[in-house]
Amino acid sequence: MTATPTTPQSEQPGRIMSREMSEQPDVLRRLLDTGAPDIRETARLVAAKKPRFVLLTARGTSDHAALYAKYLLEVRLGVPCGLTSMSTFTAYGAKPDLRDVLAVTVSQSGGSPDLVASTRAAREAGAITLSVTNNPDSALAAVSEHHIDIQAGPEKALPATKTYTASLLALYLFVEGLRGEDGAAATALPGLAAQLLDRQAEIKTLAARYRFAERMVITSRGYGYPTAKEAALKLMETSYIPALAYSGADLLHGPLAMVDNISPVIAVVTDGRGGQALQPVLDRLRGRGADLVVVGPKAQVEQASAGFVLPTDGVPEELQPILEIIPLQLLAHEVTIARGQDPDAPRALAKVTETR
Repeated sequence: MTATPTTPQSEQPGRIMSREMSEQPDVLRRLLDTGAPDIRETARLVAAKKPRFVLLTARGTSDHAALYAKYLLEVRLGVPCGLTSMSTFTAYGAKPDLRDVLAVTVSQSGGSPDLVASTRAAREAGAITLSVTNNPDSALAAVSEHHIDIQAGPEKALPATKTYTASLLALYLFVEGLRGEDGAAATALPGLAAQLLDRQAEIKTLAARYRFAERMVITSRGYGYPTAKEAALKLMETSYIPALAYSGADLLHGPLAMVDNISPVIAVVTDGRGGQALQPVLDRLRGRGADLVVVGPKAQVEQASAGFVLPTDGVPEELQPILEIIPLQLLAHEVTIARGQDPDAPRALAKVTETR
């Protein structure tokens, strides 16, 4: 009998992304154990300068982490925030007055020229500059007054996974530090993340629903909205399925018309005020006969076509995005494998995107 050839472990599609997703509990634990003291000290130094406004700058996956920080800063700290348009600095040469403004730049590599240039320009305009990266030796860290190392370790797969959840946790700890708190509520996250990663069989069942999907809609509100945007990006860059992310409120303002009983809708339902605000949207989607899949609390999943129950009991709403994205990362991975593609190497993409 001739043995059936097998794909070498080093060549199996999605092997690198899978390994990096599995590292997330350890990354979160390391950040809590060894990174938290430095983050608290950075927060203390920034708080002493009493910034009156926060500007957040990022691209891609890091942009979704920045959006999460916007919710944290406005809800938890009461400080107004804005997401910057880097071209105002890099293309138009604008010179706004940024005195007493905290400019936070989030980047996995810290190497994109537009991020470096806009941070340098913000500092020259009087801003307090803080970079949040996975590379303390990067050009971005060098031009910033303050830096937070997310300590995720090398990330080789093109889709960012562990650097995203590490960025969320680092930003949470920083905002808690600005509030004079230690972020102790986050200590349960590594264990909960490990539990989610152990439920891959459930994800494979969900992935079967989307193997032939031509488009998808992902929606949420509040703290879950950055998760919806990041999940859409993961699905698009790995499986090439057009995935449209909408705030639940925006979905009702027109895009709801494209929802039918064929194109899947994933709703990310946080257990808290964001989930409560999304409830009318879920009712409308069910009323239209949508193929609705819910990632969230058990009670919400039971009312949907299918779903994935998150362990939200006792987890503050502002920390749930760090857990919400993990099953959606796994889903992007499994859908891509099912479609015969390799999530480690999406076409036409590079790990460091050098926009200017």
